[in-house]
Amino acid sequence: MLAYHAQTMHTYRSVRTKSHSIDWDHPPKQFKIYPETFTRIPLDKSNLEHRFFYLIGGITAQKSYPGVTYALRTNPSAGALYPTEIYVQIRDVVGFENGIYHLSPFETSLVLVYPFTEDEGIENFLHVKRISGYVFLFSTLYYRSSWKYKDRAFRYCLHDTGHMLGALEASCVLSQKRYRIVYDLDKKGLNTLLGFSQEEFFLSAAIVGEEDETFTCKAPTLQLPSVNGTGFFEANAPVEEVYDATCELVPKQQVAMPVFNVDQERFTQAIWKRRSIRDFTQKPISKEQFLEVMHFITQPIPSDCDVDIEMYAIINRVEGMEQGVWKEGVYLQSGDFAKKAGYLCLEQALGEESGVTFFLLGNDAQNYQAMVQKAGIIGHRLYLISTYLGFGCSGIGAYYDEEVMAFLQRDSMVLYALAIGY
Repeated sequence: MLAYHAQTMHTYRSVRTKSHSIDWDHPPKQFKIYPETFTRIPLDKSNLEHRFFYLIGGITAQKSYPGVTYALRTNPSAGALYPTEIYVQIRDVVGFENGIYHLSPFETSLVLVYPFTEDEGIENFLHVKRISGYVFLFSTLYYRSSWKYKDRAFRYCLHDTGHMLGALEASCVLSQKRYRIVYDLDKKGLNTLLGFSQEEFFLSAAIVGEEDETFTCKAPTLQLPSVNGTGFFEANAPVEEVYDATCELVPKQQVAMPVFNVDQERFTQAIWKRRSIRDFTQKPISKEQFLEVMHFITQPIPSDCDVDIEMYAIINRVEGMEQGVWKEGVYLQSGDFAKKAGYLCLEQALGEESGVTFFLLGNDAQNYQAMVQKAGIIGHRLYLISTYLGFGCSGIGAYYDEEVMAFLQRDSMVLYALAIGY
């Protein structure tokens, strides 16, 4: 097991004895805004290519509490903190100047941070040739998460970036675009190229375009201003150390594309309406709905590092199915484990009152960044198919790690928990 993962486990004792104060006087900013001198392209949702971007990270609603307002987006985020930023290289796309852009949800715009010449591009950092189309880069401003979640924040940053990759996948489904995720990229080189200081770093990329293997691009020479994306910043040594330690990986190619048989308009509405459910009515979902969920979330994810994820489903309330622990069509244990599921999820009612509570596990420490992001992608699929079918989903990033492992009789890292139901 990766040492960082073991060191950031929750236990019954740790959540009751560890001091965990939040600096409410210095909350992070929610948005990174480049100077006004940079060219903006306002996103028009009636324009199909603009809509493609909006569905990846656009603002869909606002939620207000005393003293603070959160802008909710197409992707969920732990604590509505949204640490993930999106950059995209655009080449040979009608209506866009060739260059590198920042997707600004606050301004509902693409911000041109660098127009490049014909022979320039970031392709070398991804170990590919010239791409016509889009090359997305996903970074994280980790203080947005560590402000609240401290050392465990790197897990949440990876979850959130996985959800953003899932949002890109969903937008590609509606736009009928092929995509592939790239984890094996020169992250530190790109950090330097984009002028990041220690508070921001790249985690992954996605190619939505066609490769010309006869043309090699040279790296652009950017001189971007340093843009403070969090306001106040407090360094977290464990987060920065685990990032450095996990940037290298062992590629495991997956070239198969997923097949999603969904109604386009209904799926679009699921993207707009997706929210994290806060409580369940305990009405059961049907066996047919559960099997449709499983078919949707187990579709292949095209990437250069396809890490194995084990999916355990605790069946609490599924009409036509007995209660128990279910994995890949087989019951591992039979019985009513609803209260146990709630307890394992840090004693949250969501885990107990759901139709199904999922635990995602993995055991590939060498590919940790790719593995946890893949768990986030699966989580995003679970959100969308649940909304599409008319019920709800909630991601649960906090659980009693070791007790989940003991209950499932697995010596693997617990990556994510999610609950679905009415």
